[in-house]
Amino acid sequence: MFKLRIGVVITFTALAGLAVSSGPSLSLLQLLVLTLSVLISSASAGAFNQYYEHDSDLLMSRTRQRPFVTGELRHEPVWLLVIAALMTLSVGAAWFALNAWSALFVFLGAFFYAVVYTVWLKRRTWLNIVFGGLAGSWAVLAGATAADPQPGAIPLTLALVLFLWTPPHFWSLAIAFRDDYAAAGVPMLPVVVGDQQAANTIFFSTLALVAASLLPLAFGLGMIYFAGAFAGGFLFIQKAWRLTRDPCRKSAMICFHASLIQLTLVLFGAILDTQSGF
Repeated sequence: MFKLRIGVVITFTALAGLAVSSGPSLSLLQLLVLTLSVLISSASAGAFNQYYEHDSDLLMSRTRQRPFVTGELRHEPVWLLVIAALMTLSVGAAWFALNAWSALFVFLGAFFYAVVYTVWLKRRTWLNIVFGGLAGSWAVLAGATAADPQPGAIPLTLALVLFLWTPPHFWSLAIAFRDDYAAAGVPMLPVVVGDQQAANTIFFSTLALVAASLLPLAFGLGMIYFAGAFAGGFLFIQKAWRLTRDPCRKSAMICFHASLIQLTLVLFGAILDTQSGF
């Protein structure tokens, strides 16, 4: 119900934002509050997404086993109160233990996924995931501003990386499940323009992403970060290029998993480089 795998990824991006911030170190309690605030806010957004989309989830093989679809959880308004309470708790805790800026970005991350993406854009335009993908960018800034309310160049460039990463990552999955999205009436890019054009867009989007992932080198990150960004970027570009040659489900899923590896290497590289000082 709470999409905790996505929540863990979002939380990891927030911790990466904290790691590359130039602000003072957080106390153990503050670090715990940041981690749980981002995780719980993401979980509340994920729960709202499933509550709101229980009808369309029934039409998709990938989602028809979700608890609101199967009846494991009854689709009742009380869940909206639970979701709102979790959101209020996470934002309030960040405000109290950290600062207002970090709390704002915690809120924006959940708001963009639950409202901007799920309610406003998903069924209206293929640009849904482009703007909905800002959820990850806000998480980076939530972590960075927890230590320093004025984020520096490196956290801002990592937020840009997250913004550019989400579309090719998700469009790869959308190619693999294009028939599902078409059946549910969701205008994901492959549904609108076809698999081949979507694959071409993924490739050029990946080039822009990898170029942006090298920007932190201009602001102080070093060889450890370069190694992670280069290795991950090379892998993602390679798989995206292969997807343009054969835009099938198998190639799309390979590209999807390559995007996860690329992001992991970029974020781990940023964290390790900052902490090592090499």
